[in-house]
Amino acid sequence: MKCTINGCCYSLYSSSPGWGGVVAGNDGLVEVFLPFGGNGREEMIARIISNWPDIREGGGIAAAAAGLLAAYFEGEKVTFGLPIDMSGFTAFQHDVYMEVAKIPYGSTMSYAAVAVSIGRPLAARGVGASMAANRLPVIIPCHRVVAKSGGLTGYSAPGGLASKSWLLRLEGVGICDNKRVCPPLSP
Repeated sequence: MKCTINGCCYSLYSSSPGWGGVVAGNDGLVEVFLPFGGNGREEMIARIISNWPDIREGGGIAAAAAGLLAAYFEGEKVTFGLPIDMSGFTAFQHDVYMEVAKIPYGSTMSYAAVAVSIGRPLAARGVGASMAANRLPVIIPCHRVVAKSGGLTGYSAPGGLASKSWLLRLEGVGICDNKRVCPPLSP
């Protein structure tokens, strides 16, 4: 990730779950802070600054992404066609993230299916590790990746599985008992 003092900025967005934020550098989006966890505006700014001490509030790509995320969290179908700074990704993560970015709004895909689609059929666990390392949740919709059984396994963003369930429900995905996609994925 490239985020120089002059080229790195953040923008905030407000939504029904709370305040969130976006960080962008010269080469695109770098990090998304989701609005879960009851953060107020000042808490969100403090959280961003704790990760990016030399950051400044700004516009550009960060502001555009913040506007799109605010709309998304209010239930609008949004296309995030903004540049992403890929410099911090491994080649495997790049492949996984580009595949996951193709999962349509309101749809899910299993970790195993993502692995197969990138030509690495035995790498479902690696897909899971890449999802856990995703610094751009919702932009790279890791919440749409579930177990082959439809189970909501793992979500490292604030709120964990409850947040993953909330995001999927927002998109119209049926969730049974907050634990799995309903109906289950087809084989």
